[in-house]
Amino acid sequence: MFKIKLSQTMPNPLQLSLECSSGELHALVGPSGSGKTTALRTIAGLSNAQTGSIECDGEIWFDANESNGITTSLCPAERSCGFLFQQYALFPHLSALENVCIPLYNSVAESGERQAQARQLLNRMGIGELANRMPNQLSGGQQQRVALARALARSPKILLLDEPFSAVDAPTRQGLYKTLAELRKDLNIPILLVTHDLREADLLADRITVIDQGVGLQTAPPKVLFERPRNSRVAELVGINNKFEGVFNAGKLTWNGCQQIFEVIDKGKIPPHTPVAWVVPADGLSLHQQSSTTSIEAHVEQISTLGQIAVIQLLLNNATHTLTWEASAAEVKRLGLEVGKNTHVQIDGSKIHIMPLRPINDPRRFTS
Repeated sequence: MFKIKLSQTMPNPLQLSLECSSGELHALVGPSGSGKTTALRTIAGLSNAQTGSIECDGEIWFDANESNGITTSLCPAERSCGFLFQQYALFPHLSALENVCIPLYNSVAESGERQAQARQLLNRMGIGELANRMPNQLSGGQQQRVALARALARSPKILLLDEPFSAVDAPTRQGLYKTLAELRKDLNIPILLVTHDLREADLLADRITVIDQGVGLQTAPPKVLFERPRNSRVAELVGINNKFEGVFNAGKLTWNGCQQIFEVIDKGKIPPHTPVAWVVPADGLSLHQQSSTTSIEAHVEQISTLGQIAVIQLLLNNATHTLTWEASAAEVKRLGLEVGKNTHVQIDGSKIHIMPLRPINDPRRFTS
């Protein structure tokens, strides 16, 4: 089990608390400059927070408080971290095998044994035949596998991955995803992945923490995060298309700029007549050829076809709101959807998720 709770204001603000179990992959996502890499560097001991704690497998790596300052801070060499950098950071004058040998010098005295262990790790990465090549003789994906082998050479208690797949092409990335999935089964250690790619986080992670301006806004499994964001800023950062504003009052949601009123489940957390943000997932929308008492007429603005999936942009009539809806090409044909034509949208109130409207500089933004 890995646990961190960090707080600092300068030079890089950071307010982050999370846990990661053995065998779990936990993704940190957020915009550029949000503090994702700062968090990894702090875990690895390359920088320190002002207050907080870092604990891995029952060992305290870092501890500090306002009264006593830093009381424990293991140096990077004492922290059992495997760190995979975005730009690989291979030594250009050393072969792939020699690069993987570097972390073994402190634990394996005999040269032949170091090389045997390094070669075994390269074989595990599927590139054993490239052991004698120099980094400039390797493709980006091959360099990344060498870097991953080197990160694992220390037999780390936690693996830190800083946007490891961003510099490789799509086919190579898919191969690296498969390698990482196989490693997870064998290693059984916490893995922290920093990524700006939400699809990647959704595909690989058990849980995701959204970070913005150094603050951890929400931690949740991918499905919960994308369907039930904690507040409007989280919804914006995870790219939810259908996000709107309204007023919630005792189970009824009034939609700003639209006459439609929805019956929404009231959990008793939001006071009467409160301005809120709200989102509706794709399965909360349906389109129909005929109108009904609860449907909304909409104009088809755009249809983008991606293979067998179509993304439809709809402009609601008598309103300024745009809805995004995804469907199969067959469904688009069945409904007779065409750019310039009208259709009728049904929104399922039971699927609507309401949340606080809070600006990024509101300190309450990381509470529910």
